[in-house]
Amino acid sequence: MSVTADQMELREADIQKHYSAALALLQGFDHAPRVAKPREAAVEKSAGLGTRRRFRSTTPGLVTRSTARAEGVQLLARIEGADEGDALVSPLQASVMNALRRALAISMAVAENYAEQVGLSDLKRANLEGGVAAARKAEFSEMLTAEALISLYVFASASSFLLSSHASEVSVILGEVEEVLTDNAPLALHGALWELDQNIEHHADDDPKLIAVALAYAEGLMDKVAARTGSAGRLEAFTSATWKVEADDFVVNGFTPASKGKSSKLTMMFKKPNEVVGNHIAKYQSMKLAKMLMAYDFERRLNPFADLGGFIFTFMGDGAPGTGKTTLIQMMAGLISGYCETAGYPFRYQNLSTDNIDSYQGKSGQNAKAFINNIIDPSVIGFGTIDDIDQLAGKRGDRQSSAGQLEITAVLMESFAGANTVVRGNCTFGMFSNYPENVDDALRQRAGARFLVDGPQTRDDYIDILYLLMGKNHDIPLGQHDVFEAQAIQKAVAASFASHGRPHEEGLAVVFDSVQSQFGELDTIAKLGTYLKGIQEADERFTGRAIKNITDAVKVRAMDFELPDEWMEEPDLFLFKDYDAKKGMISELRKPITVDMVVQEINRYADSEFRYADKSDEIAIDGMVRDYERTEIAKKRYLDGVKAG
Repeated sequence: MSVTADQMELREADIQKHYSAALALLQGFDHAPRVAKPREAAVEKSAGLGTRRRFRSTTPGLVTRSTARAEGVQLLARIEGADEGDALVSPLQASVMNALRRALAISMAVAENYAEQVGLSDLKRANLEGGVAAARKAEFSEMLTAEALISLYVFASASSFLLSSHASEVSVILGEVEEVLTDNAPLALHGALWELDQNIEHHADDDPKLIAVALAYAEGLMDKVAARTGSAGRLEAFTSATWKVEADDFVVNGFTPASKGKSSKLTMMFKKPNEVVGNHIAKYQSMKLAKMLMAYDFERRLNPFADLGGFIFTFMGDGAPGTGKTTLIQMMAGLISGYCETAGYPFRYQNLSTDNIDSYQGKSGQNAKAFINNIIDPSVIGFGTIDDIDQLAGKRGDRQSSAGQLEITAVLMESFAGANTVVRGNCTFGMFSNYPENVDDALRQRAGARFLVDGPQTRDDYIDILYLLMGKNHDIPLGQHDVFEAQAIQKAVAASFASHGRPHEEGLAVVFDSVQSQFGELDTIAKLGTYLKGIQEADERFTGRAIKNITDAVKVRAMDFELPDEWMEEPDLFLFKDYDAKKGMISELRKPITVDMVVQEINRYADSEFRYADKSDEIAIDGMVRDYERTEIAKKRYLDGVKAG
């Protein structure tokens, strides 16, 4: 991609002029840690020798000053010694060295650019010549802090970006990043490189771990610095601008991590839509969602559907075993993969599975966060699935949920509808379960859309699926039947939506009839709101989040049109147009919202909640009945044994 109108080019000459300073830092400098404590190798003490307390100054004003000695940090030598089995620098070690030098140079160039924009360079010169005027000392200090934070974040982001292609399955657990110094930019980089050196020494005993340590530290440093920016001033010049390093395709966009838009390799048996029998609404919405994702604008980093309303960021697919959830995943992933291949867009698919649950404290949550970050990467089209989520994410309050499962639940809840969740419209997450009643209530309610995956239902559906699965290697006549006529999607979907004009679940139907008999046809906002309140009185879990999910679903219905296939097959017709043109084309297709749509979506959502509650209650009751029956049988056997004795 080339530099866009809202980006400034960070020239190669401005970066390379900092190479010598960056190399000097990597070769060696002295640093006395001020926040973190150096990790000392365990040394065997001689018997009978006492230990000496660390010196504590009694001079007033020096009591709180660190007395740790300055240590020589030689990062190039440390990296070279990461694998002691080879005397030569390995290709991966060389890659880390070059990436760190490049990242430091980019960081210095951005910091220099910032200093020129805000006048910090003038204040630095004045400080060298005779001191900054008293009236500007506070401003000078704030600018130095801002420059330090910018230097650290850009260094970490660039390091992560440049090394991401060398990442492997190896991972390491590092402690919290501590040595974050904000007095000035040079000291800040000294602290970061000192702590990286410490981590390499204690965790990187081979090349794959060296890469893992560098990436983990960069991620931790970005998180730490981003958390500090809320209380820092003078950052507007940095956060309101975007810099592009053309040679690396690296973008500095405030305190937002940069990542490479690379596709993930898919080893999956894709399914075509006509190979999904039944599941009409789920199939239709999956097909629509696949096309919605393709409207994402990589330059604006926003999807017109997310802007206009009607984008499905998270959805829950539930149904009995064998009804076609995996087939639905294969169909949707296949559609998106095909569209992305045509348009030349990077596509990334990943499934969060039980393999991500780890017995090591914190690791399960870390795995879940890595999964989320991999899919929400704004430089790719992403599709993330969580199959059998009831086994993966723990239910709070359930003593059978492991610590790892609860960690995953916390991460998913925060990522799907947390305070920092940003829906750009480049990705979607699907949660699938045979037993959705076992999913934590709060997590389940973060699914903005509900796909009931109930499989084939009608006689025609069963004929179609038998015909499909039998294949061609037989001579059995078809008989009187139009193959796949029942799967005509528009006709089937219209009938499915219309069926939700009245609730399907018995408990919800009672509420519906009660409200209608008292207030008449639900044809106004007031009457619809009264119906919602009635549902809440029948099920206290029906909260404000449920109303938001329903209104989002209604907006999706307003977008109840399929983008023409030609737009996907010939990218110039739609996909390659600018953001405003795409938004205008979509707006022209939008339908008006009707009362029927609202009633149907209320019933669809509430039906699913009542279905989950009924299943959960029935399972609990069945379990208690079995316990009572076993108790009675055991009691009878015991008494019979006593009598016989």
